[in-house]
Amino acid sequence: MRLALHQMNATVGDIAGNAELIRDGARRARDAGAGLVLFPELAVTGYPPEDLLLKEHFLADAASALQQLARDISGIVAVVGFPERAEDVYNSAAVLAGGSVQAVYRKVYLPNYGVFDEQRYFQAGRGGAVIDVGAERIGLSVCEDIWEPGPPASDEALAGATLIVNISASPYHAGKGAERERMFAQRARDNLACVAFCALVGGQDELVFDGHSVVVDHTGQTIARGRQFTEELLVCDVDLDAAAAARLRDAGHRPAARRAERQAVVLPPVPAVQPDEEALPAAPARPIAEPLAPIEAEVYAALTLGLHDYVEKNGFEQVILGVSGGIDSALVACLAVDALGADRANAAVMPSLYSSSETQEDARRLARGLGVSVHEMPIEIILAAYLETLRDELSEAGQSGRAVGAGGPAADSREDLTEENLQARIRGNLLMALSNKFGWLVLATGNKSEMSVGYTTLYGDLAGGFAVIKDVPKTLVYRLCRWRNSPAGTSAASAAGGAPAVESPIPDSILERAPSAELRPDQRDEDSLPPYEVLDSILQGYIEFDQSREQLIAQGLPEHYVDLTIRLVDRAEYKRRQAPPGIKITTRAFGRDRRMPITNRYRG
Repeated sequence: MRLALHQMNATVGDIAGNAELIRDGARRARDAGAGLVLFPELAVTGYPPEDLLLKEHFLADAASALQQLARDISGIVAVVGFPERAEDVYNSAAVLAGGSVQAVYRKVYLPNYGVFDEQRYFQAGRGGAVIDVGAERIGLSVCEDIWEPGPPASDEALAGATLIVNISASPYHAGKGAERERMFAQRARDNLACVAFCALVGGQDELVFDGHSVVVDHTGQTIARGRQFTEELLVCDVDLDAAAAARLRDAGHRPAARRAERQAVVLPPVPAVQPDEEALPAAPARPIAEPLAPIEAEVYAALTLGLHDYVEKNGFEQVILGVSGGIDSALVACLAVDALGADRANAAVMPSLYSSSETQEDARRLARGLGVSVHEMPIEIILAAYLETLRDELSEAGQSGRAVGAGGPAADSREDLTEENLQARIRGNLLMALSNKFGWLVLATGNKSEMSVGYTTLYGDLAGGFAVIKDVPKTLVYRLCRWRNSPAGTSAASAAGGAPAVESPIPDSILERAPSAELRPDQRDEDSLPPYEVLDSILQGYIEFDQSREQLIAQGLPEHYVDLTIRLVDRAEYKRRQAPPGIKITTRAFGRDRRMPITNRYRG
């Protein structure tokens, strides 16, 4: 059987636009000689539609679009993901052929962990289902259905399916594509069936979908693999007779097939399209794209796609960010240029009296090298005006015995976080003013390490419309910058953008300088925080693995740093609730993945 998988970049809510992508994919698959084409989970509406699924008119529009697709698609059988409104709402796969919806399969396993809320929106299907397309029996599944060992995939195989198709919207985290592919190989071997996984690709708010569609044969060998982070129509030939022959030789499956009481439902057969053998295009060479490597290349591509799609799908023309001469803003500036082009990115240089001449020059060198527009806005005069306005209120005499908080000490005139945060808030105000005037999207530049421990200023550096590296630990920020400066990084950026990328855009002095917020004289991040190598290890254990204080200390992490980090993470929850959305690249990102109460006295 010649099979096509269209890993498409759907946009949530753009039902007409998504339908046109499906029509185009079906035409191209038919022209390539495919008899069956797969489209991703909820391809009609985009994924995840969230509370749009609670609107009757949204579900009706999706159903209408599916019926029109069935009438428009000809000469091929198509499996399309859509939200089905019946006695309840189901996450379903429709089989389109001969001008109508021939059959519908309903997703059985509804994930309700991490970023998923499917039990909020959907009713579960009852079990597996197979459909005969000509002489071939095919098992249907949607995303999570195949992650679970056993049914429904095993029931479908026992019912005779030699090909199990899985349409999916599987959110990305670093390394997930390889993890999925290993799992599909195991399912194929377990069931002596070929497995075809058709994935969604693109950015949707905080999520990125990485594509990486794959077809494996009954032995677990990969016979086709789509590219990562790129729309693609993947076409390949699958030998289903080989799977049937393997079952004939493996008598161990026969008793299970006889005893199975929960075999998959056999849906009405679909006539296969009989292609003209003489007109059939030659069988494609095995299209096996190489996964991106090293992991820095994969993460950089995910961040680039996530930023590009957030800007494009939300209708922004340009972006702006503050560049400080630090490592975080350097990485975000590179991502902005690689995702959108230098003509759509703006950099603001906003030095204060504590900004060193070296960091200022590095910020300008970075911006010039990337070719972005530079906006010079010194903040010393503004800071002086703020301090003069607040002089009496911030002085010890101005308080005249009034306390700061219940029973707290009276304020004094010494500089502290107040003056530091004023600088960050002034910069945030200036960036937002340009955003209001010109409609530019402000990119926040904080990383996951800083977000975790509250090393950010509300309404200052935390301000913005999109936090590109919100889920990127500080140590990974450095690795990404070094990779982008390498020849491999330049080559990858050029290939993704379709034009020559800037070589080694980040000055070495930025990579080598000790991290500093530069909000007071001789400030270093490590004055307030553990070394980032230690901090990131603690954060990974505490946030991503839910490890306790005792477990972290048992790994050899310094007790005083563990206690400090846990205290800072717990106290900063209220800040993170006010942070802009950002791209998920780890197994547990703040927000949808990790939902902790702000008011919380548990310190276990």
